[in-house]
Amino acid sequence: MTNADLLYSDVETDLRASVRDLLTDRCTPESLLARVESDEPYDLGLWRTLARDLGTAGLAVPEELGGQGASAREVALVLEELGRSVAPVPFLGSAVLATSALLGCDTASAEVAGLLRRLAGGEAVGALAVPLSTMTDTGFPGDVTATADGTLDGTVTSVADGTVADVFVVPATSPDGPGLYAVDAATADVAAPVSFDLTRRIADVSLRGATATRLAGPDRAPDAVAGALTTGAGLLASEQLGLAQWCLDETVEYLKGRYQFGRPVGSFQALKHRLADLWLELVGARAAARYAADTLARGDADAPVAVALARSYCAETAVHAAEECIQLHGGIGMTWEHPAHLYLKRAKASQVAFGAPGRHRAALGELVNLPA
Repeated sequence: MTNADLLYSDVETDLRASVRDLLTDRCTPESLLARVESDEPYDLGLWRTLARDLGTAGLAVPEELGGQGASAREVALVLEELGRSVAPVPFLGSAVLATSALLGCDTASAEVAGLLRRLAGGEAVGALAVPLSTMTDTGFPGDVTATADGTLDGTVTSVADGTVADVFVVPATSPDGPGLYAVDAATADVAAPVSFDLTRRIADVSLRGATATRLAGPDRAPDAVAGALTTGAGLLASEQLGLAQWCLDETVEYLKGRYQFGRPVGSFQALKHRLADLWLELVGARAAARYAADTLARGDADAPVAVALARSYCAETAVHAAEECIQLHGGIGMTWEHPAHLYLKRAKASQVAFGAPGRHRAALGELVNLPA
């Protein structure tokens, strides 16, 4: 097993600067608060810039298929920055989940290669049609069935970024066994339930005799779906890390500038201790998230352990950081006008994505041979 590298490379640092500059300019707290109450909660203009101009949609896609030929480390870095701004873009659904599932198929296939090129180039938004809460070790989804002629029937709830998807990558069971199919979103009935997370919406997708293109059969489909869920879970930890870091930084700045009894509130010892405890949690979360991204990038056999560790730790760190952010901001933190509530909602929704922390701790115990 190769030693893990948890440090950020020069290339990753440059990528971070580019993404952060874009988000600082185009995803301010004021514009974010205005957008989540509008009829267009996703910023597809920002997504096109992020996907096409910066090339982040195809980071994990090989160059010969129109991507950047990078790795999970770079994808994780983008997610970390997106978490800092809770940017309303479909990066997780398209660039991570749908793309990872396609990379698990036969990329020499014209159908798979063509769809990968569209997603990598930002020409289309993809979504993997599985519930966002699906645990990584659940097994092949059974919500959709496929007929022998390739039409699909079934309903999948809580699909991440499904409301803006152009194409769904759908796991379905046919008479031949599990398969993976591409479905044009225009042929599906897509409903948008009220999402707890206002910056990442979910969709309920119903397929009624929908025409589909088969991307993979029983030999590849189960592993492709499992790999996409594992990758999504491991990289989501980096988004949670970025979210927690913003909450800590914002709270420190606020407490340094707010005075009570003639002193900065941040000078009070009790608050210093709470911030120090949170900082220590973030140190651990960064190590766990970076380790998960690094093992996924290297295809290391330790990846399931790293992902379970990162998900169980980073999910709760993000929620704690968001809760502290709201509480330590006092009255303003409780208002709709401050963006802190968007961070708490993203943290709470992400906490149960790909399985709740307790389930990952149970899985981790089995992986490292620790009895319950």
